[in-house]
Amino acid sequence: MRAAIVRADAVLSGGGGLFQNATSTRSLLYYAGIVRTAIRAGKKTMIFAQSIGPLDFIGRAIVRVACRGIGAATVRDERSRTLLTQLLSNVTVERTADPVFLYDPMPAGDLAAEGLGNESGPLLVVSVRSSANFSAVARTVANAVDILAERYGARAAFLPLGGASDAEAATRVIRMARSSPVLLPAHDLAGAAAVIGRARAVIGMRLHALILAARLGVPFLAIPYDPKVSALCEDLGYPLPPLVDPAAEPPSKEQIESALDVFWSSREELARHLHHAMSETRARAERNFAVLDALIE
Repeated sequence: MRAAIVRADAVLSGGGGLFQNATSTRSLLYYAGIVRTAIRAGKKTMIFAQSIGPLDFIGRAIVRVACRGIGAATVRDERSRTLLTQLLSNVTVERTADPVFLYDPMPAGDLAAEGLGNESGPLLVVSVRSSANFSAVARTVANAVDILAERYGARAAFLPLGGASDAEAATRVIRMARSSPVLLPAHDLAGAAAVIGRARAVIGMRLHALILAARLGVPFLAIPYDPKVSALCEDLGYPLPPLVDPAAEPPSKEQIESALDVFWSSREELARHLHHAMSETRARAERNFAVLDALIE
């Protein structure tokens, strides 16, 4: 990593929620260490479209020290902007948006081989990942999948955006469900966009499943396993509450049924809301590259 930094003209720290120590302080030290090494080497260094936090007292101190002297910073949501501004008083932290909002998907090919042909009924794409209190989340998602299948004929397909670990989490949910949902193979960005673009609705934990759904105007129900998911919904002004909050008491079956009825019946309004939000969101995503240009020039 040090050798790569020496060869570089600029170093970007981005690609996700790297500056957080809810997972572990070791990972935070690693990503913060890359930034500190780049700054010490005199490289133009930028925090690029990240989510920031959660950070405890030690985590905040690590970020404050490691990023002292950074050239520019953009973040994907207002919560992150507020937190990073507190830590880096000498840097203008801009709220932008995730670059995936700029992705222009190709037309979907034939997905019939994966059981997603036009005759398979309304497609519900589900993206889950392991998290704290996942057993309760899994039961809620399984109930939701069954209710949408029974009431609206929806066919659930689980999309493992995080690879094998997401496939394992999806398998746990599938085994709890009565309605025979399917597990899709892992896809790259283009394949994931094709699947989500074919969907009538999305239930998502993975941030980028929700970003792709928003980009494509597909109504979704979020599961905020991490503050960045809640922050996305806030920044989009999304009108529906989460399907289930892993940090809270799981909803009853009656509450799930009521929430799903509202969701399914308001999909057209939700799609219009997302399409309307995209113009401003895409402009903010483009801003990341304008900030980078200014830093390099």
